[in-house]
Amino acid sequence: MPLLFDMPFEKLSTYEGRNPRPADFDAYWDAALAELDALDPQVELIPAEFQAPFAECFHMYFTGTGGARVYAKLLRPKHVDGPHPAVCMFHGYSGSSGDWADKLGYVARGYTVAALDCRGQGGRSEDVGGVPGWTLRGHIIRGLDGKPEDLLYRHIFLDTALMARIVMGMDDVDETRVGATGGSQGGGLTLACAALEPRIKLAAPTFPFLSDYLRVWEIDKDENAYAELREWFRRFDPRHERRQEVFTRLGYIDVQFLAPRIRAEVLMGVGLMDQVCPPSTQYAAYNKIQSKKSTVIYPDFGHESLPDLNDKIYTFLGSL
Repeated sequence: MPLLFDMPFEKLSTYEGRNPRPADFDAYWDAALAELDALDPQVELIPAEFQAPFAECFHMYFTGTGGARVYAKLLRPKHVDGPHPAVCMFHGYSGSSGDWADKLGYVARGYTVAALDCRGQGGRSEDVGGVPGWTLRGHIIRGLDGKPEDLLYRHIFLDTALMARIVMGMDDVDETRVGATGGSQGGGLTLACAALEPRIKLAAPTFPFLSDYLRVWEIDKDENAYAELREWFRRFDPRHERRQEVFTRLGYIDVQFLAPRIRAEVLMGVGLMDQVCPPSTQYAAYNKIQSKKSTVIYPDFGHESLPDLNDKIYTFLGSL
């Protein structure tokens, strides 16, 4: 099916992305993981007001990079014998971990569920800030004028891996049977989590965000979730004199370059009319995944609820 705003469908399966990859990308993330290894997460579990007959629900706090206290909802099944599977969940841009009730389907299946609140967005996680430059809004460009280590998404990506490590280290969780899922930003974070914590067994991202920034910009889709790219250039580089530098810097937090690290089996949902996270940017990451993978394609749908996809993901993660 031809995509009027992006590229023909037959080209998506071979598209390799446009954003430049930093020469020291692997060293950057190896150093970041070494920093994570040295952390004491100081996990705290506080019983939540919400409870269910078959679930224990907790407010979970842990200390991430930069000393930030990061929040996640944690739900554990009652009356399950022996170590059991777990699912890590990630939310869309500017959102939060959401309601307790929508996680109960997995808990009823006998799974632990951990749902992250991204720093500085709609939930309880702490954003410690401390970077030069613009912080009015826009997490993609946060830290762009500092050191590469200042990029906010570096910390958020590491939060996903740290949460997965914490869950895998729980006595009642089987560390070999942990999955990850989320849509939009949550889809990008699902890929980042599976890349930075390669013990993730199954990953189910939906229309992942945070991929192939230069492609988004070149096809004039730097709007909606990506609008801060356009606004940054208009404010700070109106003649595009720093274009190569800026997009190379963004390459550190481009999930397409993390994708080769993934060892999980991946099921990705794609709407071919997605004008928020264009399909080509999603396939730039998908095509770099070297593990077992498949897509669920919706030709006439955009960045919206995709019929039956949640059921397919529930069944997919049910094989943990």
